[in-house]
Amino acid sequence: MASPLIPSPGLSRPSDAPASGASGSTFYWPMLLLPRSKRAAMFGIYAYCRRLDDIADEPGDPAVKRRELDQWRRDIHGLYRGDAPTSPILAALKGAIDRYGLPRAEFDALIDGMAMDIPSPSGDGGMRAPPLCTLRLYCRRVAGAVGHLAIRVFDRADSDTEIFATSLGEALQLTNILRDLDEDAAMGRLYLPREMLDAAGIAESDPAAVLAHPKLEAACTALARRAEGCFGAAERALDRCPRRGRLWAALAMMILYRRLLARLMVRGWAGHRRGVRIGKREAAWVTIRCTLGHPPAR
Repeated sequence: MASPLIPSPGLSRPSDAPASGASGSTFYWPMLLLPRSKRAAMFGIYAYCRRLDDIADEPGDPAVKRRELDQWRRDIHGLYRGDAPTSPILAALKGAIDRYGLPRAEFDALIDGMAMDIPSPSGDGGMRAPPLCTLRLYCRRVAGAVGHLAIRVFDRADSDTEIFATSLGEALQLTNILRDLDEDAAMGRLYLPREMLDAAGIAESDPAAVLAHPKLEAACTALARRAEGCFGAAERALDRCPRRGRLWAALAMMILYRRLLARLMVRGWAGHRRGVRIGKREAAWVTIRCTLGHPPAR
């Protein structure tokens, strides 16, 4: 699933930023004010994630998609063996890996997560009303892995920052899911977990049928409450970090996404689901406040 999009901030693009995509994302603002080396590393990670996301989301033969993901895995493994990078994305990742000691397992996890969105050769697969345990694994792979890479760029990894990264990653991804129900359904995907659908009295797994169901609101509200619980767990872990000031960019992301979740809950999911977003001025203001060490209330 793509990162949440906001209008382009309209600022001149740093030379190490991606040519497109990042400037339209909530991701852009917290990354923009990082020191140059950290910003370059994060934009490299972003470009890698976006490429994998495009492979999973664009139309095409599932077998071809899997081969493309496998090639990215081989290319990443090659960087750790000392191979020369063969593309700008790989060059940016090599610099980040060498400078910040990024673990290969997290890059592999991202590939594994994107593969979960691709139907299997038998026609099964993709994400349709998965069990909650499968959804949590998906979140850990596609969002938690980014968090585990980011904490090493921002500062360092320890037990509390890793709990923070995992909890925040799940919270962000669940918020994405609740925002993008219609977009995902158009691709045949439904990330609402089976347990919450059953509890709401929804037996269907077909995305269109579920989104038209009169009890959809109950299932979405249950998932929103789980997302809020994950935000709370991330906040508590962050409070235990003695060097939390170095994680200000992640804190800005947490505040922005938490506000997005709150607005989704006010809007609800029944009937017409008008778009909900974070405006560029608000995103910039939150980011600057976090940079200065005075984060606004969520």
